[in-house]
Amino acid sequence: MGQLGLGRQFGRLAPQLDGAFRADGVFAHDRLRFVDFVDDVEDLLEDVAWQEQGDKKAADGFEEFMLRHYSG
Repeated sequence: MGQLGLGRQFGRLAPQLDGAFRADGVFAHDRLRFVDFVDDVEDLLEDVAWQEQGDKKAADGFEEFMLRHYSG
């Protein structure tokens, strides 16, 4: 995150994503619905886009892409 210039946000984002993945890196479906996780991540990305570029639209389409790509 620091290399991408998002170091400022990482400290705030990491706790919000904590618990979504197990220690082995697998998504924790038993703790959180994937749909809810993707929605939360899109909200976080919109916040970062607004802070960095002044435009939330930079994150548009993330949720739709993820759900379409990973829905099987």
